[in-house]
Amino acid sequence: MNNLLEIWKSNKPVINAWLSIPNSFTAEAFGKMGWDSITIDMQHGQNDYQSSIAMLQGLSRSESLPMARVPWSEPGIIMKMLDLGVMGIIAPMINTKEDCEKFVSYCYYPPNGQRSFGPMRAQLIHGSNYFNSANENIISFAMIETEQAVNNLDEILSVPNLTGVYIGPADMSSSYGLQPKFDVKEDPVFSNIKLIAKKAKEHGKIAGIHNGSTDYAKEMIKIGYKFVTILSDFRVMSSNSQEIVNEMKNKSNDSKNSSTY
Repeated sequence: MNNLLEIWKSNKPVINAWLSIPNSFTAEAFGKMGWDSITIDMQHGQNDYQSSIAMLQGLSRSESLPMARVPWSEPGIIMKMLDLGVMGIIAPMINTKEDCEKFVSYCYYPPNGQRSFGPMRAQLIHGSNYFNSANENIISFAMIETEQAVNNLDEILSVPNLTGVYIGPADMSSSYGLQPKFDVKEDPVFSNIKLIAKKAKEHGKIAGIHNGSTDYAKEMIKIGYKFVTILSDFRVMSSNSQEIVNEMKNKSNDSKNSSTY
């Protein structure tokens, strides 16, 4: 039911795709490319609940695990996306232990949480035993993307049933007065990135991060990250198209390290 758990048991990293464009054909195409997981971005992407239904239908024959980054850590949208059949939730702006406890409780059925029962599509695609297997298969990632969250890192990582933490490097950069971007090498953000990988391992949690290049993603894997996202459907399309135009018109490409998802 959840191939990511098996990948992590083998001590291997998960390679995650990011869908910002609300299009079922894009989702279907990405679903055939071999990504371990595919995340529908409902925060900064153009996706809403209605478009997510069609995208998940497009992914229904894919072996990639469907996930969603919700627009906020709010129980209604988290539970509705889980009922649609996503197997992982990434929640933005988790800054305190209390934030994290509430988020985790929305993801799991009692006694592990307070998720309401009504998995219409989830039960259709994952089987009649969904209720009994959901808690042990659902993935929950709390986003660490502010100075406040870093200061509360140990407390956040101590929350039971939390799968792991996911770094938003652009927001973390701006939180420290830097320009928002991916593939950060400047301190204190880069030091935080290394610290988060170390602390996550100490707490038995998975560390994840959004990357702007495969080279940086590989570097993150070397320092302990087990869940890495590279760019997004929009960024892959726009950057590759821009490179073609620039090459044909002999222009330079200034789009690297953009913070755009």
